[in-house]
Amino acid sequence: MTSSYDIIIKPVLTEKSYDNIPVKRYCFIVDKRASKDEIKLAIEEIFGVKVEKINTANQLGKMKRQGRTQGRRPSTKKAYVQLKESSKGIDFFDSLSQ
Repeated sequence: MTSSYDIIIKPVLTEKSYDNIPVKRYCFIVDKRASKDEIKLAIEEIFGVKVEKINTANQLGKMKRQGRTQGRRPSTKKAYVQLKESSKGIDFFDSLSQ
């Protein structure tokens, strides 16, 4: 069993994610091996909120090249977390949206 802090790697801070803050929908980069249930428990434990649903998306790393050498950036997994209406918001994101 891994720690909740090992599952949730970092928040995604983009224009699209800022637009979803008022409707209590947040985006995080998570461990690629984590399931939706593990992500839900980790979010509820770390931030003290109630999660309604989670959508996940696997993102393949971009191809990059340096001269004739090719490589790929690391692949990631994103979790879109929808909180319940009765739940409080996540303070970290709420301070950014004002």
